[in-house]
Amino acid sequence: MFLIDNIKRALFPFYKSEKIKKIFDVLNQNGQNNAMLVGGCVRKYILKQKIDEIDIATIFTPDELIEKFSKTNIKIKKTGIEHGTITLILENESFEITTLREDISTDGRHAKVSFTKDWKKDSDRRDFTINAIYLDSKGKILDPQMGLKDLKNKKVNFIGNPDLRIKEDYLRILRYLRFSLEYENFEPNDTNLKAIKLNLNGITKLSKERIYNELKKIIKLENFQNILRSSFLLHIFKLIFPEFKYIDRLKNLSNFKNINNIELDENFILSTMLIDLSDNHEYFSHKYNISNETKNCINLYSKLFANIASNKNFFTKDLNKNIFYFGKRKIKLILLIFSMTKEKVSLPKIKKTFKKIDSVSIPKFPITGDYLIKKGFKSGKKVGELLKKIEEQWIDNNFELDDGKLNDFLKKN
Repeated sequence: MFLIDNIKRALFPFYKSEKIKKIFDVLNQNGQNNAMLVGGCVRKYILKQKIDEIDIATIFTPDELIEKFSKTNIKIKKTGIEHGTITLILENESFEITTLREDISTDGRHAKVSFTKDWKKDSDRRDFTINAIYLDSKGKILDPQMGLKDLKNKKVNFIGNPDLRIKEDYLRILRYLRFSLEYENFEPNDTNLKAIKLNLNGITKLSKERIYNELKKIIKLENFQNILRSSFLLHIFKLIFPEFKYIDRLKNLSNFKNINNIELDENFILSTMLIDLSDNHEYFSHKYNISNETKNCINLYSKLFANIASNKNFFTKDLNKNIFYFGKRKIKLILLIFSMTKEKVSLPKIKKTFKKIDSVSIPKFPITGDYLIKKGFKSGKKVGELLKKIEEQWIDNNFELDDGKLNDFLKKN
């Protein structure tokens, strides 16, 4: 499969796709490189990784871009036009395209920029050398910051003076952490290390939304648990996110990724680092104003965590009941979270419990509202309340109903 993928990449590189070709045909009509690919898609192409987002840089201003693409069937979204960025929509796929820029002034959060046609000046304002590699429509690379060498050596280096680059946007500290984890750049040079330490307080100037968005990218990394291998990266991470009291639990994470093909998503990772028997997770949720979906998921894991701590029958006598209420996937994940609190984790024991969970078959609740109405009850709130009480008895009786007891219950109500 690996060989087949390599052959496909060689014969059909992503920059030759029909959609990208359509965009370049509009921009490069005079035969010059008026636009080139840049950023993550170029990094991933060079490293033969899966490409998910396409970023394009161009000499044309947003107004010029809008004029050019308004004559095509490519849709235009003015997503960040004040920063020189628009998004092109072609057959439900998005392509972000940004005018070449140079910084005029910065305050650590936002930069005032002016448009330019100079590719070197555009590269000068980017954060890291590995993010300043351009790729044209023919597959030719432009590398004004020598990022290709750093990428191949898995080195994360700021462009120019690290102190100045960070002061332009303090989020670059977190981005440095993310790329260092991704490429296992665990030994920062002294200049980078010093600049990060000196500017760490600048993180407080950033919006919580920007910090949280970058955090999500970090914890989604396949090798996120490797942060435990770098004392420097771990120290910085803990200073920025003191709520993650239990990041050390991640030492067993890699062992769990292949158990039963279960997906360990960002909510699982957050919960693992946050939850205990206190309200630590609630403070984090409030501080970063996380989505209701994520908040509810972490709250549920916290509730289940407390139930396991107080109920020795959670995975034995009460297993079927818990599966009915919370579902097999959630029960498996809370087992992993709780297991990571232990000094020694028994993978055979976890696999055995997973097998037990998979073998559970919960029948469908046999009583309906129509059944009660036929028994003489009027539809409405009363029927709903009765159904809930009957369901509770059914669950407590191991998902079985005794007809005699059911009739006695209905007569009393």
